[in-house]
Amino acid sequence: MQQQQHRQPELVEGSLPVFVFPTELIFYADDQTSHKQVLTLYNPYEFALKFKVLCTAPNKYTVVDSTGAVRPQCCVDIVIRHRDVRPCHYGVYDKFRLQVSEQSQRKALGRKEVTATLRPSASQEPPSPRPQDDERRIKELADSEFFEQTVLHTESRPAAGGPSLLTVLLGLVCMVALMLPTLGEQESTVPLYLHLSVNKKLVAAYVLGLLTMVILRT
Repeated sequence: MQQQQHRQPELVEGSLPVFVFPTELIFYADDQTSHKQVLTLYNPYEFALKFKVLCTAPNKYTVVDSTGAVRPQCCVDIVIRHRDVRPCHYGVYDKFRLQVSEQSQRKALGRKEVTATLRPSASQEPPSPRPQDDERRIKELADSEFFEQTVLHTESRPAAGGPSLLTVLLGLVCMVALMLPTLGEQESTVPLYLHLSVNKKLVAAYVLGLLTMVILRT
């Protein structure tokens, strides 16, 4: 009971400190390795946290696992990929917002914002902004509207629409292999070089089983 009274003041909505590193993401157009960045969210508390990642420009980024949980005194890595590298986005500042809440609550106990920008090259650092430009950028970011990352794993998911032609052809090859005579059969009109060993037929049957599972899932 005493522990609960000690924790309760921390759990006021919006007052919980959120620990994220880094606080700025910089992508370089000429360096593909920089198109994938990692945010690390730390949970130093003695209770688990749920998190959600929001973004001002969700169409430009893919966030792997934009929602999840962090166990007490642990951390999680959040992978962010820039998927719209074009010159028109150079120098544009976007923001990610990480919202955290306790497992049993929906309200955001804390939030942390991380800026993201795309630059042409690491060797071409932008000129230092003037103070008035800094003030304008800060105001624009403060007035930004955040959106949920609804498009997840789209880069690696195959489009639904039936099995591919290669899958069907491979399945037909396996079926033909199973129908060919086994090596050692005497009475057969099929040429000897088309007789397959038992091991080859087992491999064909195994592959055919896997292809059947793939076709049924699609």
